[in-house]
Amino acid sequence: MDLFDYMREQNQEKEAPLASRLRPVRLEEVAGQQHIIGKDKLLYRAIQADKLSSVIFYGPPGTGKTTLAKVIANTTSAEFTQINATSAGKKDMEEVVKQAKDNQGMYGKRTILFIDEIHRFNKSQQDYLLPFVEDGTVILIGATTENPYFEVNGALLSRSIIFELKPLEKEDIRKILQRAVTDQEKGMGSYQAVLEEEALEFLADVANGDARAALTAIELGILTTPRGEDGKIHITLEAASECIQKRVVRYDKTGDNHYDTISAFIKSMRGSDPDAAVYYLARMLYAGEDIKFIARRIMICASEDVGNADPNALTVAVSAAQAVERVGMPEAQLILSQAVTYVASAPKSNASCLAIGSAMEAVKNTRTAQVPVHLQDSHYRGAGKLGHGQGYLYAHDFPDHYVKQQYLPDGLTEACFYEPTENGYEKEIKSWLTYLKERQEP
Repeated sequence: MDLFDYMREQNQEKEAPLASRLRPVRLEEVAGQQHIIGKDKLLYRAIQADKLSSVIFYGPPGTGKTTLAKVIANTTSAEFTQINATSAGKKDMEEVVKQAKDNQGMYGKRTILFIDEIHRFNKSQQDYLLPFVEDGTVILIGATTENPYFEVNGALLSRSIIFELKPLEKEDIRKILQRAVTDQEKGMGSYQAVLEEEALEFLADVANGDARAALTAIELGILTTPRGEDGKIHITLEAASECIQKRVVRYDKTGDNHYDTISAFIKSMRGSDPDAAVYYLARMLYAGEDIKFIARRIMICASEDVGNADPNALTVAVSAAQAVERVGMPEAQLILSQAVTYVASAPKSNASCLAIGSAMEAVKNTRTAQVPVHLQDSHYRGAGKLGHGQGYLYAHDFPDHYVKQQYLPDGLTEACFYEPTENGYEKEIKSWLTYLKERQEP
């Protein structure tokens, strides 16, 4: 490298976006992802020992896939080469493979090939790499935002270890932003910016686990905000909302706004108003409410307020809760909207809710009565001598799979805890129970 190349590289580094300049160079500097780079984890040990095998990093944007590849580049003794699948062709790969063979044959040196956005490679491009990954000519590091099990050649997958990166935690984003504002060497420290706590909290929240988005916003804010009378750049909540192009929603997750909104959300579902329910859902999502918290409230409403008027509501709600954990935002909002509108539109009954309430009161306020002898367990040695299970009538041996016998303990035989309504499917339940009751009359 001559002087001009060196100066050009230095200038490029200075002009690079903040997210690139601030990228960690050591494993200890990487934010989050402790489930794969914690000191007791396989990836950490492999990087530290410089014994990495082919891997694929899979996760949302801004979670550190390229960062981990760069850390590996800084710590490995192997030759590190990078290509981007959006612009690289077969000729580029042929050159990498040729150089890798030369490194291996002439110097006994391994070559690590980092392919960003590997899901962009078509099948033939991925097939070309396969034999060279298999024989160790290159050690592959692939990065993708798409599920590799759908987008990457199965043969490549079988020769690689998949590491899934998660969206960064809010506290991780806070630390990255604080470093960005104060770091004199790589960050924006020389600008003497002051990031107000409210703005820091907002940016860490709305970044939704994407460190690059947060850093891009704070860089834009510092570069475009005029200095105050004290000579410093003050990044306020309003400035933060402008630079990330997201309006501030006054929604304190531990304050009145949180409880008022979730209360209105639940009452709108209970009141069969899907428009209001989905509006409050949107407010919570926009403000960054935890999608798992929202999903739990939908499940509770499906059971408490819909109940057996539409038993399928709980199935929809539970499926939605499982789906949002697997999918994450932003697509999770579609799943939550489907569940919310279904539960809000379903016929309502709180009969099952009232039933358990009444039963709990009975248990609390009455002496614990003995289970009728004919219902007691008879599947152990000696039960017959005690008379347990004797006289029990097996319901499936009778017409309609029903037979009259006592189930409640003595003293509670006339108790009625569950009273089905005329709403939705519960009307069918009520009709069936009435039919059985009439059958058992003498």
